[in-house]
Amino acid sequence: MLKLGMGTAAIGRPHYINVRSIANNYTSLEEFKQEGLKVLDYAYDLGIRYFDTAPGYGIAEKMIINWLKERMHKDIEIATKWGYTYTANFEKSAEIHEVKEHSLHKLLEQWEESKHLLPYLTSYQIHSATLESGVLENTSVLGKLNFLKNELGLHIGLTSTGQNQLEVLKRAIDIDMEGKPLFDVFQITYNVMDQSLQKICLQLATENKRVIVKEALANGRVFRNKNYPIHSKLYDTLEELASKYSVGVDAIALRFCMDTINPYIVLSGASSTFQLSENRMSLQFTLTEYELALLRQFAVSPHNYWAERKLLLWN
Repeated sequence: MLKLGMGTAAIGRPHYINVRSIANNYTSLEEFKQEGLKVLDYAYDLGIRYFDTAPGYGIAEKMIINWLKERMHKDIEIATKWGYTYTANFEKSAEIHEVKEHSLHKLLEQWEESKHLLPYLTSYQIHSATLESGVLENTSVLGKLNFLKNELGLHIGLTSTGQNQLEVLKRAIDIDMEGKPLFDVFQITYNVMDQSLQKICLQLATENKRVIVKEALANGRVFRNKNYPIHSKLYDTLEELASKYSVGVDAIALRFCMDTINPYIVLSGASSTFQLSENRMSLQFTLTEYELALLRQFAVSPHNYWAERKLLLWN
């Protein structure tokens, strides 16, 4: 299976936290949905077989459920999550775009829809697990996840975000149910700017855990932006490497993730067939050790990375 997977947040809801303001030209929800279906079909045609979704991604999960019924592909792997409810109703000006709830009630409610992804569903994850939500101490939630793991053979995992990702992963790794580790999939934020999880990712790989990389493009911050002069040397290096390999900066950023921690999958967050085709070019080359060393020097502290990210707007 290709190292590149398809994340569906951008085709399930028209707005996302990002520094790039690219206008959505759809005139109706139906048109937006049809564009999303085109991206799914194109991803499959490109050889992508891993698709990541969530109820919190607007219409994405329902779209994939219907897409699978219509296309009947037999070689697709689906991962979904529970814990976020989409509340923006496709309005950019919405005060609240999503609401987190890591309760047993929310797990049971969202599982009723997500279970329709079976038999393609292979991974079921807590959406943005945090220490503060208490989900990793909620025995009712953990028991239900363990039941699904044993009953359906699912990989149980979590996605992580924020400057305390490392603490969340360490806590999750130590959780045992009936004498066996509960979690075996970890979807993390990792990119050329936030490299804080590199060491633990290498450890997880040796323990046969699945590491899935999200936000490999740092919410668009890997692209040159006059508002971030602090990253000018990073932009120079990324653009020089992109020129060398005749690819876009996005492909260099994705390749960095693949070559430094050897994850199970790196997710593309493409919202169009063009973006996806550009992302797929990351599979056409590998970075040298010297080039990886050049890029490693641009790591920033988790505190600075996430402080900068919190200032981004929904576009």
